[in-house]
Amino acid sequence: MASIKRRPNGKWRARYRDEAGQEHARHFERKVDAQRWLDEVTASVITGVYVDPGAGKVSLGNFYADWADRQVWVDSTRANADLSIASTGLADFPIKSIRKSHIESWVKRLVGNGLAASTIKTRYVVVRSAFRAAVADRFIVEDPCTGVALPRLRKREAAMRIPTPEQVGRLVACADSGRLSTRKGFGAYVQLAAFAGLRLGEAAGVQVGDIDFLRRELRVRRQVQRDGSTFAVRAPKYGSERTVYLPDALVHALAQHVAKHAPGDDPTRWLFPYREGPLYDNAVIWRWRATRKSAGLTEVRLHDLRHFYASGLIAAGCDVVTVQRALGHESASTTLNTYAHLWPKAEDRTRSAAANLMESTSADIADSRRTRPRKFGSDQGL
Repeated sequence: MASIKRRPNGKWRARYRDEAGQEHARHFERKVDAQRWLDEVTASVITGVYVDPGAGKVSLGNFYADWADRQVWVDSTRANADLSIASTGLADFPIKSIRKSHIESWVKRLVGNGLAASTIKTRYVVVRSAFRAAVADRFIVEDPCTGVALPRLRKREAAMRIPTPEQVGRLVACADSGRLSTRKGFGAYVQLAAFAGLRLGEAAGVQVGDIDFLRRELRVRRQVQRDGSTFAVRAPKYGSERTVYLPDALVHALAQHVAKHAPGDDPTRWLFPYREGPLYDNAVIWRWRATRKSAGLTEVRLHDLRHFYASGLIAAGCDVVTVQRALGHESASTTLNTYAHLWPKAEDRTRSAAANLMESTSADIADSRRTRPRKFGSDQGL
């Protein structure tokens, strides 16, 4: 319901009631302007983009807090999202007052602070999701993040660092070296990352009962994450529960590790015990830094060992689905997006196939020459 009425002071008052029955009004010098405003409101209602003028007055911080409470997030995801919103410096701004220019200035500031392009993208995605939720709930008409340019991500083949077999061997050898007894047994942890592709939290979450030494299998069932000053046991990332098939040498190394560092009969005992629980987070990072320092490979990250494992599977001829399952990726597209550059290209396969044809043909020609019967008579010039 809408109407226009002239006020005693000569101005024109346009008013309407929204779907909730709340009245909204504005005053104009000319009737034509009042009518235009009502027409715009009516059009927005008809097209489904109507926004309550008062809804956008809520601050970004308050809207985000209410929205975030409804999300199915683990604690670490919520903490990262909180950090992303706080970094904008816009939490106290009315959500309707935030413009594209504000978001661009925020991104520029992150770049100036030296954050990696991947980190900036992660924070941007959180902020964009909050604004999209505000659009969906009709707090604002448009998402101010639309069209904002982000710093370019490095190509995966350029950014990915894959240690050589010789380097991995040095890391494994140095993992248990040194005088500090707390490092003892870390070699098996490094081997699980390099030869089974386990993530940091997944390796920390392995219990002795997860290893089937007869079938040479490891069941990845959980991950250990930091939770404040302690740890929390959660499902693997993206629901990547899986069975990893272990090489004989790794099975032997794990058996020796259990006998020396995790003896007992309880199948739920941690493979890498630490104080009253499992080895996790800072305890792992500290040992890893000490290991790579001993090996003289301070630039190698623990996650690079997972890349080493993946590259080995691909080099051995494993297909995409096999690699996906071994790594616990959510989909084959995730595997391809990460490691596509490691698979042989079409021209490489064509060149290899043609080379095999040439080799087989050359062999046949050689065999034919050796076994061709000799001719006598006039053909031999006799």
